[in-house]
Amino acid sequence: MNKKVLSIVAALLCLTVFGAFADSEKVAALGDSQEAVTVVQPETAPDASGADSGAIKYIAAGLAVGLACIAGGMAVGKIGAAAMGAMSENAELSGKALPFVGLAEGICLWGFLVALLIIIL
Repeated sequence: MNKKVLSIVAALLCLTVFGAFADSEKVAALGDSQEAVTVVQPETAPDASGADSGAIKYIAAGLAVGLACIAGGMAVGKIGAAAMGAMSENAELSGKALPFVGLAEGICLWGFLVALLIIIL
């Protein structure tokens, strides 16, 4: 995937997330008059501790896992191709090249660990 396309998709995703959690208070105009009515939230509105942070935690955890897996997949693709090319020329390099593919796959595990810590803490 092109880096420019990936950065545009990431920027649009950020704008969507920030737009979804924008201020929920709305002002509606009544007819031609200049009066406005503020929509009142019910009494079960989130307290000062931020009950909306639960939704933000899950989005952050999903982004952590998703972006880590995308980066891990890109790394495995490049390293795997280079490892296979090196092994086709010299078969003795297989023991030295394949552990690097495993290191690239570890990026996904770190993303999962970060997501788990975000949800738990």
